[in-house]
Amino acid sequence: MRTIQMTLDDDLVKAIDRVSKQLRTSRSAFTRKALREALSRYNLEQLERRHREGYERYPVTGDEFSVWEAEQAWGDE
Repeated sequence: MRTIQMTLDDDLVKAIDRVSKQLRTSRSAFTRKALREALSRYNLEQLERRHREGYERYPVTGDEFSVWEAEQAWGDE
């Protein structure tokens, strides 16, 4: 683990300290978790963007999934 120096607004530090105290964790642990979650969200957004771009380049055709209609079992038959 590395120690880094960051510059944060005073109101943000106060909010982090308040929440960290409520969660009974340290400022560092709280920040690590928040950064991991932000990175995870970013990665998911990038996957969704690539997925959307793929469908924009190659849109679904009207009969693309019709071959599977006979295979569907909804349990109401």
